[in-house]
Amino acid sequence: MSDSAGATWLTIPDLVELLRLPQSKVRRLIEDRAILATRVDGVLKVPAAFISGGEPLGDLKGTIVVLGDAGFSDDEAMHWLLSEEDSLGVSPVDALKAGRKAEVRRVAQALGF
Repeated sequence: MSDSAGATWLTIPDLVELLRLPQSKVRRLIEDRAILATRVDGVLKVPAAFISGGEPLGDLKGTIVVLGDAGFSDDEAMHWLLSEEDSLGVSPVDALKAGRKAEVRRVAQALGF
């Protein structure tokens, strides 16, 4: 499913199939903030951009921690990660996928509240 901004969303059953993990482990990834989830039309969903190569994006969890330390709520962090960031020239999640973890985290820290 895509929202108006073009993000593709995955449900828990989608993630179970994609990650080849039991539902309990998928929910644990969300509880442990290895990936972020939000309710879309009442259903808990994760942005597909947070999954790479059949696994949660490796540098995502640490970046979520940095954003939390900077004062971002999980919803604010998700929005920032998926939106184009002028200083990066792409969305932070795309920069993470390109191996630009240090740069993304520096920008995240600078945005702290």
